[in-house]
Amino acid sequence: MADILSLSKARKAKARVAKEQVAAENRIKFGRSKAERQLETAQDALHTRRIDAHLRNPDGSEG
Repeated sequence: MADILSLSKARKAKARVAKEQVAAENRIKFGRSKAERQLETAQDALHTRRIDAHLRNPDGSEG
């Protein structure tokens, strides 16, 4: 004989699997560690300082 299957439990399990798949895709797409985000911020600041160091008039005056 076949096992009795609860349709509501099957539906919830299917939804749970789909939700986990979306979460896994989002982790790949958006997931970066705090250290990676801080490293990128520090590198951007360094690049900005290097560019600003090469300006003729760093105070922004024209004359």
